[in-house]
Amino acid sequence: MNPIHLSDGYKVDHRSQYPDGTTLVYANLTPRKSRMPGVETVVFFGLQYAIKKYLIEDYDRYFFTQPKETVLAKYKRRIETYLGPGAITYEHIAALHDLGYLPLEIRALPEGTRVPMRVPMFTIHNTLPEFFWLTNFLETLLSAALWLPCTSATTAAEYRKMLDNYAAQTGTDPAFIDWQGHDFSFRGMAGVEAAVLSGAAHLLSFTGTDSIPAIDLLEEYYGADAEQELVGGSVPATEHSVMCMGMQDDEIGTFQRLITQVYPRGIVSIVSDTWDFWQVITGFMPLLKETVLAREGKVVIRPDSGDPVHIICGDPDAPEGSPEHKGAVACLWDTFGGSITPQGYKLLDPHIGVIYGDSITLERCRAICEGLIAKGFASGNVVFGIGSYTYQYVTRDTFGFAMKATYGEVNGEGRAIFKDPKTDDGAKRSARGLLRVDRNAAGDLVLTDNCTWAEAGGGLLEVVFRDGAMVKEQGLGEIRGRLIGG
Repeated sequence: MNPIHLSDGYKVDHRSQYPDGTTLVYANLTPRKSRMPGVETVVFFGLQYAIKKYLIEDYDRYFFTQPKETVLAKYKRRIETYLGPGAITYEHIAALHDLGYLPLEIRALPEGTRVPMRVPMFTIHNTLPEFFWLTNFLETLLSAALWLPCTSATTAAEYRKMLDNYAAQTGTDPAFIDWQGHDFSFRGMAGVEAAVLSGAAHLLSFTGTDSIPAIDLLEEYYGADAEQELVGGSVPATEHSVMCMGMQDDEIGTFQRLITQVYPRGIVSIVSDTWDFWQVITGFMPLLKETVLAREGKVVIRPDSGDPVHIICGDPDAPEGSPEHKGAVACLWDTFGGSITPQGYKLLDPHIGVIYGDSITLERCRAICEGLIAKGFASGNVVFGIGSYTYQYVTRDTFGFAMKATYGEVNGEGRAIFKDPKTDDGAKRSARGLLRVDRNAAGDLVLTDNCTWAEAGGGLLEVVFRDGAMVKEQGLGEIRGRLIGG
């Protein structure tokens, strides 16, 4: 699709609405308000992708290198069937095509930075006066491309922080945490690009994923190399069609075949609730105990229905002593045993484990870890499959993302501009003028507005794009280090 079409309809003639003599528009992208309890910073991620994919690759391929007459004819047809004949003129589009690049400068914080509410992640302004209209023309595209990866990266970082804390408390191996959050979201996301962007954001905090093209995105746009670094990975795993095809009357035979013939070594994850999960846990597993313990690897049991907290930790309202009352981890401990961590918590034998991937949320993840601790088990007894129930159940307003203009120049004079609606609660109040971001003595990011150009040129906002080209790039390892290390 020609990227010149990637805009809200009301923006196509804003160039005529700015005051006569306008030569510069300066805007920023900022998270304004958190609707995620306890989360007051947002992980910045996705700008490098958006710049490379849309502002460089797509504009070059579908706009600048296409015949000008073809581009103009298609754009005119679209707008005139949309707004009506003669609604706007098109010389500004022709002039941009003649120029051959996007005359813009983008200054941004490093990706992987945790950004507080009301602090801008990047600023953008035109570098040639006649293209002042371009800055906010791109608002729709940049907002659509960025709010989801930033939101998913923030959510994944919250899972990571929680699991790191429980690991330290219960004696779980810190290296295990890289795999304890596993991305299961692909099929439930709002389209392939959403799945891939969100999946890449997940991989900033974890390495476990079933979203294979997220690895491709990180190699293509963030300099990752799966042959040189662990970008993302997984293990062989079954689905219900596999288990059903083996037939219910020989379900234990399916388990036996999988762990002795198909995967005689290594990790294998087996979905186990196709018919009767508790029969698998308390009936099949004791019969297969010696086979499991003799394998060179781990058999991971995957329940996939019911209340996640009750399935893993036990249902206090179930009959006492029943498998349902004990929960999956305690039942497996009864069969396989394990070790005691230095902190005094039970950790299942390394040949057996559990993964749960249905309707997991941050709240349920916390409840499961707390439930395990209450029964004397380490948090590392379970892997969490994080799906679209987590990554898709969000909107742009989860963190109030907005790209707004705060400065302009008309007839050579600067104007600090802002919005502050009386009918709003203050969340939509914008900064004013040119912006600068620094760290204060406590190490927190802070915004200074109404700056001079010299002041705005300093601080932590660095030029990453200018006049059609990337100026500064960041790699996956650098971003991961900044996020997890910070």
